[in-house]
Amino acid sequence: MTTMNDVDLAKFFAHERHRVHLIGVAGSGMSGLAALLLELGHEVSGSDKVATQETARLQRLGLRFHQGHQAEDAADAELVIYSSAIKIDNPILASAKMKARRAEALAAIMRAKRGIVIAGMHGKTTTSAMAAHVLREGGVHPSHYVGAEIPILGSNAHWDARGEWFVAEADESDGTIELFHPEHALILNIEEEHLDFYKDLAAIEAVFAKLLNQTTGIVFYSADDTHAPRTCRCCDRTISFGLSDGAEYRASDIELRDFTSVFCVYRRGEKLGEIVLSVPGRHNVHNATGVVALATELGVPFDKIAKSLGKFQHARRRFEIKYASDRFLLVDDYAHHPTEIRATLKTARSAGRKRVLTMFQPHRYSRTKALRKEFGAAFDDADKIVVTDIYPASEAPIPGISGQTIVDEILAHGHRDATFQPRLDRVHCDIGNALDVGDLVLSLGAGNIHEQLSILAADLVIAEKLKAIVGEEGDVRLYEPLAKHTTLRVGGPADFWVEPRTENAFAELIRFCRRENLPLFVIGRGSNLLVRDGGIRGVVVHPSGGEFDKIDIVGNEITAGAGAKLHEVAYAARGANLGGLEWMEGIPGELGGGLRMNAGAMGAQTFDYVARVRYLDADGNSHTKERDELEVHYRHFPLLEKNYAVAATFRAEPAERGKIDNRLSESQEKRRSTQPIAKSAGCIFKNPNTTPAGKLVDELGLKNTRVGNARVSEVHGNFLVNDGGATAAEMLQLIERIKSKARERGVELETEVQIVGED
Repeated sequence: MTTMNDVDLAKFFAHERHRVHLIGVAGSGMSGLAALLLELGHEVSGSDKVATQETARLQRLGLRFHQGHQAEDAADAELVIYSSAIKIDNPILASAKMKARRAEALAAIMRAKRGIVIAGMHGKTTTSAMAAHVLREGGVHPSHYVGAEIPILGSNAHWDARGEWFVAEADESDGTIELFHPEHALILNIEEEHLDFYKDLAAIEAVFAKLLNQTTGIVFYSADDTHAPRTCRCCDRTISFGLSDGAEYRASDIELRDFTSVFCVYRRGEKLGEIVLSVPGRHNVHNATGVVALATELGVPFDKIAKSLGKFQHARRRFEIKYASDRFLLVDDYAHHPTEIRATLKTARSAGRKRVLTMFQPHRYSRTKALRKEFGAAFDDADKIVVTDIYPASEAPIPGISGQTIVDEILAHGHRDATFQPRLDRVHCDIGNALDVGDLVLSLGAGNIHEQLSILAADLVIAEKLKAIVGEEGDVRLYEPLAKHTTLRVGGPADFWVEPRTENAFAELIRFCRRENLPLFVIGRGSNLLVRDGGIRGVVVHPSGGEFDKIDIVGNEITAGAGAKLHEVAYAARGANLGGLEWMEGIPGELGGGLRMNAGAMGAQTFDYVARVRYLDADGNSHTKERDELEVHYRHFPLLEKNYAVAATFRAEPAERGKIDNRLSESQEKRRSTQPIAKSAGCIFKNPNTTPAGKLVDELGLKNTRVGNARVSEVHGNFLVNDGGATAAEMLQLIERIKSKARERGVELETEVQIVGED
């Protein structure tokens, strides 16, 4: 395998036509290079682990794409191009006749034009795109290469044969920035970064110094940066820019207006004019000022510069708005270095929303270890932070370094609301459940954290529609932990937790879920429910408040809404001197659940006293049925398998207050003496014909048996209790253990508790 020098490569790309293969062609940098080579007329093939929208776009332009890396797919390639992320044992790289690094190829292509390199640790993608856009609008016809998808430019790379300039973002992460020989260079910042490659700041400055020594024209540098002025001032021709008083091109009178930035530009004290930048943040004002300096020195009139900056749109994942409404705003950003994070959070804070909630995915173990203190101080403008584990890129883990490392530093810095979520797929749940009206959610990181924000954005669309149905009086929450809504206190989240206050709203929810093909599950107090740890997909409706809590008494009949608690019905009857419902005092559920399970206690059950039931069918239509029209079984009411109770009427009998109180006291005493005072779901098993379930469990010697924090009560064998922090998985394991032991006795136990949800 051989390599070519820069001059030979320049001739290879610009004056000849060849077969070229790119390893990792789906990546943002390599895909841009592929586009340039195709436009230059080369026969281009590429390989990557997976196909993407970008590889599909390139295929339409002529790319031969191969999924996976097989040596035979590049057997005819005269040159193989690879990035520093490709391992040396890659089969295509190992068998290549001739090879070149990505930056070598880009630097060689640039030699065919007058090169402009945009460099720095932060902001170079946005600034490169901004420069290419301004020069294009100014009639310069530049070619460009930018390391991200750029909607306003049409693609991340383009070769324009009409123009003489080539604007390129130069990647400093692997030292290959020293390969470029541009005419002009624009240096945004220089600081400690990529310390997996560089020994220290001095090594970084040395690489930048080599680039600048190879720059034949003007070096534009940030006067605001700590290190850039020192490194750049040694050059023969320099122009400074920024917000600092001493900058030759200076931004002043800055006004941040939600998602625009208004400022004036002065050139050596002379006012050039005002710019309304269509992207927010002081850091973007700074970067735009550098572009103004560059374009002005190249002869583009200021009015054209200002007009084009007013139309500029961000690159993908650069403060990209993923969802916006009057209630919520979701923004994604690539920021993954403390300096970038601090700037992006300041921009988010300036948007004027109530709170800024942040999900962050650290990038690389080495960066996390080296900059842990800086990360800890970077989140001051966030109200809540959820940090997931590290996106490793190509690195191996470093013992003791994880997302928790950053959380520890954030808390040590004085922030009060930062948590570690090791499971990436749960990050959107942690943030989504904390959402309140007026919040801005920001996803940060160079890995795949943006996928979590996209999930949240899609679910917010549905949540907003659900909120419109239930109105201001109703409640809608995302990813609500169902452990908060069951008496057993276990269970994962509901995708959508909805509390309608009226029967009409409930009916419209049913219709909406049917139209949208969303699963719908109704929950009461959750007293006879075991929700698995994966939670419940779809919409979980909790009819409560408003019409559902009403209890009306007319004569001997008591009508209650599905959200009324059974013990409240019992005491409402007492207040009217009506007896017969005292047994309800001992059931810790709501009416809807009591009807569905035909709940009972003290020798009585719900449908012994029901006069009629009102319910909604699967189409949201209301019906009322009298007791003699209803099919009822022990602990089972079939009508509510596919329908939804909204109210029921009970018949009671006049009784003396003293006798009612005695029966209530009797119920209370029995509950205290026979049931555990602990988190439980009531009776777990139906009583078999041979013996009560609790007695059977006792005879099997299983009282106090535990799995983790799930335990069989020592008070009553048919109760499982949560000793604190138990999971549904532990409860289910304990249930199976009891069933297995009962089977050995010849008894097949059937659960009375309703078990729902996903593992």
